[in-house]
Amino acid sequence: MNSSDNNNAFISNRAKPMIWFFAGGETRDDKFNVFTGSFIRLMSEIAESQFDFVKGIYFSSPVMNVAWALNNAQRPIRPGLKNKITETAFRQMISNGYCPDTQLVIVSSSSGSVVAAQTACYLAEVNRERLFFKKPVHLALGATMISKESELYRRLKVYQGDGLLGKIIYDELQDEGDDSAGIGSISRGKAWSNAFGLMFPVFSKKFKSPSFLNTHPQKGHVHRKRSQTVQKAIDFINVILIEHKLAGDHYCEKAKAVIGRLEVKE
Repeated sequence: MNSSDNNNAFISNRAKPMIWFFAGGETRDDKFNVFTGSFIRLMSEIAESQFDFVKGIYFSSPVMNVAWALNNAQRPIRPGLKNKITETAFRQMISNGYCPDTQLVIVSSSSGSVVAAQTACYLAEVNRERLFFKKPVHLALGATMISKESELYRRLKVYQGDGLLGKIIYDELQDEGDDSAGIGSISRGKAWSNAFGLMFPVFSKKFKSPSFLNTHPQKGHVHRKRSQTVQKAIDFINVILIEHKLAGDHYCEKAKAVIGRLEVKE
C-alpha cells in the first residue's frame, strides 16, 4: 500500500462516528458502577476505537460531582468563562488525530448529562464556523437531572435549530418512575430544594419514599437500582444505536449482534 492509500485509509477510519460517554457521579477514571462498567464494556466491543469515555472530569467525592451538576443544570456556562471540566472534556474530543468529518456522538447519564450538555454548548459556540466538526453533533441525555424547562435545555434546542447540534435524545432515556429526572429545575435554589426532597422525602410534599439515598437492590430508589444493572446499559444501546442509529447503520448492526448474544446467554 502506497502513502496515498495509507492517507485514504486513515481519513476513512477517522471519518467514522466517534462516541464519547459522560458517566454519572459515582464514576472515577478507573472505577464504575454496574451500569457504567457494562456500558463501557459493551460499547467498546461494538464501536472499538470509535468509543471512549471522558476522563479527568470527576471530583474525588460523588457528592461533589452531584453538587456541581445541581449548580450547573439550569443555564449554559457563560461563553468565554473558563471552566476546567468542560474544557477538559472538549480537549479530549479534539485529541488523538480526530478528523473534522467525524460524526460526533455524545452520550451521557445522570449527573454526567449536565457535564455533557455544558460541553455540547461549549462545542457549539466554538464550532459556529465548523472549524472542529463539519457535522451537527448528536447528544443523548440519559437519566438526567436537566429540566426541559431550563435555559440550558432551551439553548441546546437553539443550537439544534442552528444546525450545530443534530439529534437530541431525552425522553426515551429516562427511567419510568424516576423522580430525580429534571430535578435541576430552572434555578439553583429549586435544584437544591428538589435534591433535599429526594434524599429526605419524609419532609417533602413533592417526593415520596424510597429516599434517593436508599441503594437497596430491590427496595431502593429506582435511579440507584437501575445504576446497578446491566439491563440499563442494554436499554441505552437499544435507544442510541439501534432505534435512533446515532452512529449509523454499521454500528446499529453490530449493536444488534452483541445484544443478541447476551439475550441468547440468558
